[in-house]
Amino acid sequence: MPSFMDMALQEARAAGIRGEVPVGCVIVRNGEAIARAGNRTLADHDPTAHAEIIAIRQAAHLVRSERLDDCDLYVTLEPCAMCAGAVAFARIRRLYYGAADAKGGAVDNGVKFFASPTCHHRPEVYGGLAEAEAGSLLKEFFGERR
Repeated sequence: MPSFMDMALQEARAAGIRGEVPVGCVIVRNGEAIARAGNRTLADHDPTAHAEIIAIRQAAHLVRSERLDDCDLYVTLEPCAMCAGAVAFARIRRLYYGAADAKGGAVDNGVKFFASPTCHHRPEVYGGLAEAEAGSLLKEFFGERR
C-alpha cells in the first residue's frame, strides 16, 4: 500500500505530464486520504490553483466545514505563502512536505509564515519526506524547459 507521500508524488507526476509544475498534495483524515490534487494553474487559468489549495477545497467540501483541524496535509514541495496561509486558515493539524523551496517556500524558508506573530494557527511541520524524489521531479521538469 502506498504511503500518503507516495500518493502526493503520484499527483505531482500527473501534474508534470500535463505540463504543470509537478507538485502534488494529499489530505488525510482518520488514516484515510480524503482529497488529492496536483497543480492546475495552467489548465484552470488560475494562479491560485496550487495543489494544496485544490485539495483543501475538496476536503472542506467533503467534511462540510472550513475547518480541517483533524486533518494532515502531505505535499511534495514546501508551501508558498499563499498555501501556508490556507493551511493556517483551514487549521490543518500537521503539514508534511517533501522538497524545501529556498526561492518560493514560506514555511522553513522565506517569510516563515507559521513563525509570524500574526499567524493564528501553527500546524506541526515535518519537512524532508521523500525529499530526493520530490526534488528530482522538479529539477527534471525545469531542466527540460531551459
